[in-house]
Amino acid sequence: MPIGAAAIRSLVQRRLRGIETGRITFRGAGGEFSVGRSVDDLPDVCVEVTDARFYREALFGGALGVAESYLAGHWDCDHLVPLLQVALRNRTALDCLNSWTSRRVGAFARWAHRWRANTRRGSRRNIAAHYDLGNDFFAEFLDPTMTYSSGYFATSQMSMEEASIAKYERLANWLDLQENDRVLEIGGGWGGFAEHVVATRGCRVTTTTISSAQFEYARRWFERAGVAEKIELLKTDYRDLQGSYDKLISIEMIEAVGHEYLPQFFDRCRRLLKPGGKAALQAITIPDERYAAYRKNVDFIQRYVFPGGCLPSLGAMASAAAQAGGLGWRRYEDLAPHYALTLAAWHERFVEREDRIRALGAPDRLLRIWRYYFAYCEAAFRERAIGLAHILLEKEGNA
Repeated sequence: MPIGAAAIRSLVQRRLRGIETGRITFRGAGGEFSVGRSVDDLPDVCVEVTDARFYREALFGGALGVAESYLAGHWDCDHLVPLLQVALRNRTALDCLNSWTSRRVGAFARWAHRWRANTRRGSRRNIAAHYDLGNDFFAEFLDPTMTYSSGYFATSQMSMEEASIAKYERLANWLDLQENDRVLEIGGGWGGFAEHVVATRGCRVTTTTISSAQFEYARRWFERAGVAEKIELLKTDYRDLQGSYDKLISIEMIEAVGHEYLPQFFDRCRRLLKPGGKAALQAITIPDERYAAYRKNVDFIQRYVFPGGCLPSLGAMASAAAQAGGLGWRRYEDLAPHYALTLAAWHERFVEREDRIRALGAPDRLLRIWRYYFAYCEAAFRERAIGLAHILLEKEGNA
């Protein structure tokens, strides 16, 4: 190892000494060292450093640099989720890796992220960047309902398909969906919820997406399932929706709205609901105490998976709903453990089908992005660094 590389490795080693909870061994590219102490609920993990550039990328890039080093194949780990759990438990100690240089890199990433603002045009571009990987890509790891949101596991033995349907049923029950209801779904994905509630409840559904790939898939699915006559499928931005509905649902779409547009989103929901109408949201959330700092930074997910994404906090949503006026907050539950199970199921299926996904034209770097994405998010839900909210709102009076 060159002298400069050895010095950087030594500096990173010293800075990692603050890790206390969980034990990590770094092996390869100049030797072996361990930090931290073993804990009962996590295995000791080993990071195999295959390229000494990992240490430079960690030192000068911080958390995002570590992720990018993984994408480049400069390190690997057989226990990626526990490794990232250790990182989350020692977040304060690992802040020491955020050097002046990594903060400069982060500033550039924030500048680039601002160009991904969720205007009408920006939203279409951001959604296309994620979903235009193709329906076949997502079908390889999603269950047959093509549900790309957390399931609800009444028991840990449930299949992913069963958990997806259980989630649909849970939200439909919260809304008290009836056969004569006119329902609006904002962000319908590939159509799983709309197809399910039309088939089981008999209600009429208007469902929306701004993804061309999802729109065409859902259109064909509704026709094959024999429910097309009861479903109005729109390729329309939520800001341009019109009409009056008894019930409204939005499942993990609000993360693509953006902080500055939250009041507009809730105002549109209020306008679209009839008096006394109910709205159910499923949302991935960031804790209120970390929300301001989160919005000032760009993480791995925003950079490589969901451009323009911004997880709301409960406080931010409550404030935006209050600003819109006329929407009463009726019920809330956090279901973070269910998302950890969902991500584990997706990750397992993704790895099982990597050869098939590669045959679709996915390069190795894309496969590493998605493996890291699944592990990164599973770890965050397990450590409650992020949450999963079910929220029920009701339009009050004639607001």
